[in-house]
Amino acid sequence: MVGLRHQIDEAVHFIRRHSDLVPRIGMILGSGLGDLADDIQGKRIPFAQIPHFPPSTVAGHKGHWVMGELEGRRVVSLQGRIHYYEGYSMYQVTFPVRLMKALGTEILIVTNSCGGIRAGFRPGDLMLITDHINLMGDNPLIGPNDDSLGSRFPDMSEAYHPELLVQARTVAKTLGIPLHEGVYAAVTGPNYETRAELRYIERIGGDAVGMSTVPETIVAVHENMKVLGLSCITDVVDVGHTQKVNHEDVLKTAKSSAAAFGKLIKELLKVL
Repeated sequence: MVGLRHQIDEAVHFIRRHSDLVPRIGMILGSGLGDLADDIQGKRIPFAQIPHFPPSTVAGHKGHWVMGELEGRRVVSLQGRIHYYEGYSMYQVTFPVRLMKALGTEILIVTNSCGGIRAGFRPGDLMLITDHINLMGDNPLIGPNDDSLGSRFPDMSEAYHPELLVQARTVAKTLGIPLHEGVYAAVTGPNYETRAELRYIERIGGDAVGMSTVPETIVAVHENMKVLGLSCITDVVDVGHTQKVNHEDVLKTAKSSAAAFGKLIKELLKVL
């Protein structure tokens, strides 16, 4: 892990040539949700320019590192994210979280667009992630551990910080924004799930399913960051029937919910 520390240091050095801001809050904005980063007053850097930072290749992910102020808070945001299914390693997928922490970030807000499994969901609903299930068959902490970054065996029993969950519920209620709660199951993708896979995820306790978020959360907890997870339910799956899902519809639904999503996050920033 000497290599990882060296890469983090080089990326930090590059970022510091463009901004001396110390961001307290980090955000990872998923498919169709990246427009919120346009409201940040600060510096924008394409992923590809940052040393050791893999570029995003997926439609709906602009691929910008944004640092500045939003609602009076010092923030850093990924406008888009890196996915495991793009062919990157878990080491690369979670490198942005390592970099955020090295720059001073204490709180990480992870967002995603995902499929709803639990009965009662409708496309466009927002879900507060209370827990997750890792079905990706990999883990970003596999390999040598750098004790200066985090514990060899980090506790994940409260991966999504209880205090942040309470604050999110309070803000959503104040704004009158319906906020479901549930367990997010992460799969590798990029294909959408079979009916048998969806039945399995439902039976083991998954309320929604997506292809991201869990690796970043694991590394954030490893780095002793507080995590808040929010999902936009872009499609609703009836596990007993055949349904077609495509990425274009996912992006369209996410964008239709972006206003409420952005409003919730902005108000949350004010109390964090």
